[in-house]
Amino acid sequence: MAYELTEQKKIGLGLIGFGFFFSFLAVVLFFDRGLLALANIFFLAGVVLLLSWRSTLQLFTTKANYKGSVCFLLGLFFIFVRWPIVGIIFEIYACVVLFGGFWSSVKVFLYQIPVLGLILQFPVMVLDRLRRPG
Repeated sequence: MAYELTEQKKIGLGLIGFGFFFSFLAVVLFFDRGLLALANIFFLAGVVLLLSWRSTLQLFTTKANYKGSVCFLLGLFFIFVRWPIVGIIFEIYACVVLFGGFWSSVKVFLYQIPVLGLILQFPVMVLDRLRRPG
């Protein structure tokens, strides 16, 4: 495996997974404010455990990421003042801005998971076969 997963990083990935699960559950339950707040806590705790305190602080305070950091904090604010749809929109934008550089690493990691990797690679394999002549 290209990436070494320590126990702390495994717990961080699990917390991020719980964050996504609670976000999905909150959206299904008509943007429940409590579940969205819990999802944010799990997500942030997972990011801190995955990257470390110093790297997380650098990620949020780098000058190039100020826009994403402000949008994430605005999203949290809107969730707490009972505007969850606006808050979710801000947080999705913030995640794209803040974690946009990690997508290639995440893709490589997901391709290495036994069952999930095959499922994710299947459309690529089908498109590759369609491009080949005869």
